[in-house]
Order: sequence, then structure tokens, then C-alpha cells
Amino acid sequence: MIIKWKKLFAISLTAIFVLSAPAAAFAKEGAAPNAAPAAAADLAPSARSAILMDADSGTIIYEKNSHAALPPASITKVMTMLLIMESLDEGRIKLTDKVATSDYAASMGGSQIFLEPGEQMSVDEMLKGIALASGNDASVAMAEKIAGTEAAFVDMMNKRAAELGLKNTHFNNCNGLPATDHYSSAHDIAVMSRELLKHSEITKYTGLYQDYLRKSSEKPFWLVNTNKLVRFYTGADGLKTGFTSEAKFCLTATARRDNLRVIAVVMGEPNTKTRNAEVSQMFDFSFAQYMNHTIFQKGDAMGVVPVEKGVMPELKLTAKHSYSVLLKKGSSVKDIRYQLQLNPLKAPVTINDPIGKLIVFQGDQVLTEFAVDSPATVERAGWWTLFKRSCGSLFK
Repeated sequence: MIIKWKKLFAISLTAIFVLSAPAAAFAKEGAAPNAAPAAAADLAPSARSAILMDADSGTIIYEKNSHAALPPASITKVMTMLLIMESLDEGRIKLTDKVATSDYAASMGGSQIFLEPGEQMSVDEMLKGIALASGNDASVAMAEKIAGTEAAFVDMMNKRAAELGLKNTHFNNCNGLPATDHYSSAHDIAVMSRELLKHSEITKYTGLYQDYLRKSSEKPFWLVNTNKLVRFYTGADGLKTGFTSEAKFCLTATARRDNLRVIAVVMGEPNTKTRNAEVSQMFDFSFAQYMNHTIFQKGDAMGVVPVEKGVMPELKLTAKHSYSVLLKKGSSVKDIRYQLQLNPLKAPVTINDPIGKLIVFQGDQVLTEFAVDSPATVERAGWWTLFKRSCGSLFK
């Protein structure tokens, strides 16, 4: 008897869905739109650069000099927090882990939580210190916890920036203190902020207005969020402020109302009052003009892809975050379809490896594209497993 091995084929899953369609044209995820939605006026007239982005699709609603490379000050900590959250996801650290403060970390000036050399705090407490108080000392302590040294952590930051396609970003430290060859742009900050927001638990930190550190000590340390919008703007829950004499007043902020979350970045503002007012204006414009319609909610089943010669014969794909398209309020209803294009998979496959993309169309026009990553690691199966799998298929 000739045993025929079952062949696994690449698949392209296509589904049609009817949604409300935006009046403006949009482009690929994270890229500039084909035709940016027109704003009635300059939403951030005092900023050196600015951008307004839909957090779900990456659609740019408004921008001004958004690719100019400028000093980002403490907005640098968005990337620091992103690497912390990814380290938590990967199991390299836990929120309960204790983080020791080195002499170097304790020596940081500027905004700080006044860590003493040798003092220990949990990762959870350090995150609060970074997100609320913009602690330069806490940032360095976490960098050393994750990478051993701040320099090694900065290498990780620059590598991650390259992976995200950030063309106008280079880091020289993990906290944003003035340094040569340390810069970013409003566009790049929006992209890294969007990536950070995929870790939904981050807003439990960035959205707090106040909290305490050293609660059980004789001198508890009161934290007040440097981003006052989380208290005074309805729906605001992050992300990070920044200031140096060179950078002026900077802010990457996010707010959510109903099903729409937006990211607003301003750099080089003259003072905090103007900075907050212009970001609020950007938010107001977004919520007045736009809405989001969800294609997949976080946790929804998206499809199944075979894995050739894997210990698991297939991977079930589940939405890791919301997949939505930005809609102009009052726009006409048109057909929108989406297509899940998956690459042929052959073991071994590593978790978070790119395996395809979700493309959203309006007619023949691409509205946006979302990257799809592997939800799990799949090792290569042994020959006996493959033999039994093939034999089993003959009797189906």
C-alpha cells in the first residue's frame, strides 16, 4: 500500500461584512492616509509639530510637521514603558518582582521618585513612578532590571523603534534627559504610543491621577500625574508628558469615548496651558467628526491556519486587540469587505512572528491593513507524530 502524506496548503480566508463607510480615503496601517481628513483649521497652531491618530486603525486625522526630528524629553518613556509591558507579556519579569536601585539609577536628576541607592520597589510600583511622576530614576532602575545596564536597554529601545518602522527616532537614554543624538517625531511617538496602548492594562497606570508609593512607610510619597488631562478631560487616560528647556512642553495623550480611541501628540508647545488646550481641541475635533466601527473585537475568533509539520496541526487565530475602521460621522453606508491573507506556515513557528495581514477594503480601494502575528509558538513535530497524523487521514 502506498501511503500518501496529507498536504497542507496555504490559505486565504475571505469574509464580507457590511459597515458604515468613511467619506475620506485611508491608507495602510501606520502610514499616512491617501487623503487625510480635512480639518477646519490648524488644530495645534502653537506646536512645533503635532499629529492626531485613530488608535485602532492608525489612520491619521490631522498632522503638522509630524516627521520633524525633535527632542522628545520624557515622552521617551513611552518606549521604556512599552519594553516593560512586553517583558511582562514574555514572562521575563512579573509585577511583583523586586527591583533594586543602583547608585547610578539613584543619581538621576530632573523628575524623580527619589529612590535611594539599594532601595527596592516592585515592578508595579516602578511603573507607577514612571507613568505618574515621570521618574527618571525609576526608568533607569527598570532598564537595569530588564537589560542589565541602561546602555543595553537603550539598544533594545532602538531595535524596537526599527521594528516599528520609526524613521525619525533615535534614543540615547531611557528617560529623555537632554543628550546628543536623542530625538523623535510626533508621527513616531504616535506609532509607539499606539503600540503601547495594545497593552490595555497600561492605562491603569497612565490613567491614574494620583496614588502613593511607600504606603507602609513613615513617609509615604504622594504621586500626582503630570498629565492633568486625565482629570479634566472626559475619556482621557494617558499617556506621557515631557519638558526640557530644549524640547519645550510636549505631550502624547490618548482619550476614548464610546468606541473611538484617539492619540494626540504635540511637541514644542510654549507652556502647559497651551499644550493642554490644543490637545483638548484635537480630541474635541475627533469625537465631533468621527466614529469607529469594529470588524473584530479583542478575543474574537478570526480563523484557522494549518501549520505544516507542526506539533499542532493548525493555529486558531484570535484578535489580540480591536480591529476597526475610522468612519466619518454622517457618511453614507457603503459595502466594506475584509480579507484575511495568511502565509503558508511550516514549523517551527515562533510566537509574534508575522504570518499575514487583515486587509479592509471599500470597493476596490484599500482602507487599511493590520498585521497578523502568530498567537503561539509551534515546534516541529517528530516523524512518528507526522506518520500517525498521515495514517489517521487515510481512514477519515
